Amino acid sequence: MNNNNNEERVIVSYLTLRRVVGALGVLLPVLLALGCPVLGSCTGLQESISAYYDTALRDILVGILFVIGWFLFTYRGYERKDDIAGDLACVFALGVALFPGTSVSNVIRTVHFLCATGLFLVLAYFSLCLFTKTKKGVPMTPEKKIRNGIYKVSGVIMLVCIASIALYYVFLRETSVSAIKPVFWLESFALWAFGWSWFVKGETLWKDADDG
Repeated sequence: MNNNNNEERVIVSYLTLRRVVGALGVLLPVLLALGCPVLGSCTGLQESISAYYDTALRDILVGILFVIGWFLFTYRGYERKDDIAGDLACVFALGVALFPGTSVSNVIRTVHFLCATGLFLVLAYFSLCLFTKTKKGVPMTPEKKIRNGIYKVSGVIMLVCIASIALYYVFLRETSVSAIKPVFWLESFALWAFGWSWFVKGETLWKDADDG
């Protein structure tokens, strides 16, 4: 009985961590956008999420990236590839935090952008390929079908955002489009998609009816 209780507590704790990570992903752009003007460190939206590294919100940006990164490092799925994906996401998240995109060094900026791209690609892989899996021989519940739909939409949103950022930098960066801070918004949409996906994975919504 005690073993069952301990196992249940571990599962609940793991689900809670998923919810926390999801919430952090959703809140990060909001905290940066609202907190920076309040602290007097900036007067409007920065060009990108990474640009807040040079503001008073740097510690929040780096801290949240570290929390997300280390959780992904501890993430363990049903297969080895799940673990590898979590480890890679951790490395990329820490790379984004430790190699600022605002650096004067071309090398550091390059590492930052490669890590940022790699992070969103792995997170999209989680949503599209890992979260949608179902145990063999177990029929998919109606709730699981809904969750899978959310995971797929979230993954697609992240991929579209990554591609759109690349297109912006290649074709539109020197145009009037830059005035609306498209990179910030695209990165925010990608983070919101990531956060929502993990929030649902934490069984916050559309939990299987049989699980109580």
